[in-house]
Parts: sequence; structure tokens; C-alpha cells
Amino acid sequence: MAMVSEFLGQLSLNIGGQDPLFPTVVPAPDFDPDKDAARIETAIKTKGVDEQTIIDVLTKRTYAQRREIAFAYERRAKKDMISALKGALSGSLETVILGLMKSTAQFDASEIKTSIKGLGTDEETLIEILCSRSNDELVEIKKVYKELFKKELDKDVAGDTSGNFAKLLLALVQTKRAEPSSITDYEKIDEDARALYDAGIKIKGTDVATWISIMSERSVPHLQKVFQKYKSYSPYDMQESIVKEVKGDLQTSFLVLVQCFENKQLYFAKRLNEAMKSKGAKEKMVTRIIVSRCEVDLRKICSEYKSCFGQSLQQTIMEHTKGDYQKVLLGLCGPGQ
Repeated sequence: MAMVSEFLGQLSLNIGGQDPLFPTVVPAPDFDPDKDAARIETAIKTKGVDEQTIIDVLTKRTYAQRREIAFAYERRAKKDMISALKGALSGSLETVILGLMKSTAQFDASEIKTSIKGLGTDEETLIEILCSRSNDELVEIKKVYKELFKKELDKDVAGDTSGNFAKLLLALVQTKRAEPSSITDYEKIDEDARALYDAGIKIKGTDVATWISIMSERSVPHLQKVFQKYKSYSPYDMQESIVKEVKGDLQTSFLVLVQCFENKQLYFAKRLNEAMKSKGAKEKMVTRIIVSRCEVDLRKICSEYKSCFGQSLQQTIMEHTKGDYQKVLLGLCGPGQ
């Protein structure tokens, strides 16, 4: 019997990934792809385009349902729905809607590709995605990246970054992170906490390789306990130690990792707040987070947002965005809490 329950436990871990889902976009009940396809076709053909209908339909359907709508549309209109949407929409609304026509992993893979192609690298995006995604998400992103771009993700990342920054990102892309264990190994927790201290604050300089291997190979629950224990060795907590020990992109990456280990949804909530309130609102970041997390954990991001900033994410969106872009974001976030 123990074997069976252990096997089932493994099964649910591997199928569902280690993170429970808190989506804002869930399957529409009484779903009729033909009816939705007809509504979208009419909306596109309407003089001046009926954006509201497109928003209403596509933000209230999951990616799997949107795909079915696209197949139904093609059967009806004898043309590709994505191309039709591209032609009918523009600006920020177009970016969001086209993002919704990709699976979460396809969207993440495309964002990574965009961040490393062309002149210069958009390190901020690269770090945000690679350092915040779970092991299971990264496994899927690697697979999809290869399907979409006929290249290995690690080769592209290696070709575009250097030094310890590259080593950290590549270690994450190797997806060697341990699965969470039902047994708490206090000895290992102590050993890792001590090793992080010995490799940084305790010595002159930093043994970055030790930091990388611990932070890229241990399970998240284990690391949460390691960072607690770390405080009994070091006068600084892990985030303060990172700021003292390393600089630049490497520092940013370690900080994002640690923030996500501690509370991933709070990390995204803070990013959204910073992006919307910064001068020249960082629209791309807002779009990326909301589109990529709406079927993953956006509901939990919304509740972290409210408890951290005292107002709902929806309220901030109302204050800092406008027009169809505002409507599509609100559609994805769902009603305020």
C-alpha cells in the first residue's frame, strides 16, 4: 500500500508540477467554439472593429479553449484567426491578444527569444523569466523553445551572456532542481546554510560556484529553511548578503531567485507595482506578467498585491492604464477582491 500511495504522490507531483495553480483565467462553462468563432468573425468585420467583443471572448477562455476557437474560425472564415486578429488590432491590445494565442510555455519561450535576439540583450526580461519559473515550467519552456526556434535554449543563453551571470542562468536551464521531499533533512539544511556563509560573507571575495550549485539544485522548501538557518551564521540575511557580495546582473539574478523562493507571487506583485508606477509605465513588463501568469498564479498575485499595497491590482490598472489596454488587462485579472 505504501508503494501505491508513494507512486500516486509522485504522479500528482510530476503531472501538476510542484506549484499549486491559482489562475484568474479558468475554462468557460458551456463553451461553444463555433459560437465564439462567429462572434470574433463579426467583431473583426465590424466597421472600426468591435474590440470589446474580442476582449470579452478571449480573456474569458483558457488557452486550450482559444485554440479550439481558432480551429472553428478557420473552418468558418477559411482564414487564420491569428492573422485576422493581427490585421484588425494594433498597439498594446494587439500585443496582449496575440500573447493569449500562445500557450504559457510558448509565450515564455518567445519572450526569452525576443530578449536575446538582435543587438544587446534585454537582461531584465531574461532574468525575470529564468529566475522565477519553476523547474517544471523550465523543462516545458526548453522543449517548446526547441520546437519553435530549432535551437537549444542553453546554447542561445550561453551565446548571449558571460561570466558568472551566464553560469547561473545555465545552471537554472539545466533544470537539476530536486523535487520537494516529504522528509526534512535538518543536517543538509545546516550544511547548505553554512556553505553559503563560508562561500561569501565569511571570506574575502565570493565563491560564486557554491552559491550557484546550492540555489539551482535544491528544492524550494529546502532552500526556504536554508535561508532561515543562514541567519544564525551570518549577520546579514540572504538578500543583504547578495547585495554585499556580488554586483550587476548576477546580483539581480540571485535576488530574483531568493525573492521567488521566499514568495514568488509577492515578487510579481512588486514588479507589477513598480512597472505601473514608474515614469513611462513599463507596459511590456505589465503585459508579460499578466499574460504569462493568468493561467498559473495571477489570483494569488492579486491577493499579495492587495495585502502589500493596500489597493487591488485592478484599482492600480484603472489608475495607470487606459482604453482597450486597460479593458483587456482587467478582463484577465477578473473582478477585484
